Amino acid sequence: MRVKICGITNPEQAQAIATLGATALGFICVPASPRYLTPAQIQRAIAPLPAHIDKIGVFANITIAEICQIVLDSGLTGVQLHGDETPEFCYQLRQALPAVEIIKALRVRNLEHLKQASIYTEFIDTLLLDAYHPQQLGGTGKTLDWQMLEQFRPSCPWLLAGGLTPDNILTALSQLHPDGIDLSSGVEVKPGDKDLKKVALLFEKLASRESS
Repeated sequence: MRVKICGITNPEQAQAIATLGATALGFICVPASPRYLTPAQIQRAIAPLPAHIDKIGVFANITIAEICQIVLDSGLTGVQLHGDETPEFCYQLRQALPAVEIIKALRVRNLEHLKQASIYTEFIDTLLLDAYHPQQLGGTGKTLDWQMLEQFRPSCPWLLAGGLTPDNILTALSQLHPDGIDLSSGVEVKPGDKDLKKVALLFEKLASRESS
């Protein structure tokens, strides 16, 4: 299973989390976020990481030209769109960055909102479902209504996000079958400062699930 730890701000923590078992690391490219990093800071965090680790930049409501420049400057291998980007925007970004993974995050409010996911799938590589919050784009600690997602079967891989922690991850995965999971606040001391003991516990829980 793909495991993405998002909101990394510390290069040493990035390396430690990769060593513990994460397959993807997320770096916030939204200046208003407490977890924001500049392209130069992202580049320093990414440089020592193994090639097999996906390095995902999280963006919201900026231009394709700006995204492309940040990807070029930082060395990101993936782009996560966490704002109000349209399917047309995703299509245009795909043309501009054909070799970069495109993840579209949807902050799910209800079942009707969830149905909108299907209009994105032909233009992106991966969907990410997060909890809706009227003021915050992500990292809120709020969980989704997992029951609402039990029949969710998109035509592309999808990641479950929203309030996941080492304590609730096995419950979530007993109900749902995502292709991967995404955690941020659930493994933090404070925004951007990851708790490596919680990250290690997460991987212990996931390992116990696979061996049972």
